[in-house]
This record gives sequence, C-alpha cells and structure tokens, in this order.
Amino acid sequence: MKLTYTQVGDYLIPDLIIPEEKRPIGRFGALHRDYIREHRSYIYNSLVLSCELWTYLADLNEQAMNRYEVMVEQFKESENVTEDLKEHDQMAWVRAMNSIRNRVDEIILNEMIYV
Repeated sequence: MKLTYTQVGDYLIPDLIIPEEKRPIGRFGALHRDYIREHRSYIYNSLVLSCELWTYLADLNEQAMNRYEVMVEQFKESENVTEDLKEHDQMAWVRAMNSIRNRVDEIILNEMIYV
C-alpha cells in the first residue's frame, strides 16, 4: 500500500481516503450502534478505526429487516391472520398484527441487536 503525503508547514500529513458507504443503517443499525458504543466500546472503537462501522451496521440492518419480514409472515401464517380477517374484523386484524410485530421486535432485539 502506497501512501502519499501533503506537506503543511513543517509537517507531512498522510492523504487518507475513507471509503464511503451509501446504504442507510436504519433502525436496527442505529440501535446496535448505540448499544456497542455504550456497552462494547472496544468493538465500536475497532470498527471506527478500521472504517468498517457503517458497512457493518448497514449489513446488520439488512439482515435484521430480512429476518423481521420472514418472521412476521411465519407468525401470520401460524396464527391465521389473513386478508380475509382484515376484511371482516379490522380491529382484530390490527390487534393480531401489533402483537406479532411486537413479538418479532423483541426476538430480533434480543438475538441480533443487544448481543
């Protein structure tokens, strides 16, 4: 790896280029970032210094969102929460979906985010 330097006064400053990540870190990535900053500072500092924090959080968020969607569909199927229920008893459908989303949130937070 070849480094180039810029002279500023009497000092040579390395020309460092930090790779840019375009993907958003999302809700789960932000929660995990706050958790590792607070409770796992050695992991957080290592990721920051290696310029991999944003990529790591974006990957984690994508995995968590994919798992979230799959689990919601599995719970809906197992509890028979269908569009037919939505048409006939909308409030029951809302209650069931809120319950499913809350349970899936808890599972993902405990298994992927706060570890």
